[in-house]
Amino acid sequence: MATPDFITTLRESAGHQLLWLPGVTAVVFDDAGRVLLNRRSDNRMWSLIGGIPDPGEQPAACAVREVEEETAVRCVAERVVVVQALSPVRYDNGDVCQYMDITFHCRAVGGEARVNDDESLDVGWFAVDSLPDLNEFGVLRIKQAMAEAPTWFDPMTSL
Repeated sequence: MATPDFITTLRESAGHQLLWLPGVTAVVFDDAGRVLLNRRSDNRMWSLIGGIPDPGEQPAACAVREVEEETAVRCVAERVVVVQALSPVRYDNGDVCQYMDITFHCRAVGGEARVNDDESLDVGWFAVDSLPDLNEFGVLRIKQAMAEAPTWFDPMTSL
């Protein structure tokens, strides 16, 4: 994931300390019910599309922007399916971030899936019953998006 300019600026004064950041994830379905995935260039794993909103950018608009930037697919965000504070992540350079992820169920409305930037090695549509290896993060979000259930959130609270 490319680091947004505003985070690079924050890092100049914050150093490597923990940054609490918003994040979005898009579960994009086509008319055949397939889900859009990319194989990330940083870890070579298949993943849902996601990113960090720019300051003032609405989360749903960010999800739509990230999908088009990374895959050339145009989509609309239809509903929120998951809201979850994720565990802190330490990057190779020592930076630490923790994300509040908002995941959207999205519907493809145009474009052809392809690698559209340097964040992906591959992009494709997958039937939900024949997905490539995905981490628990992706599997939970796809299940929630397909269930058309109320927004899922982690009921655990820290004391």
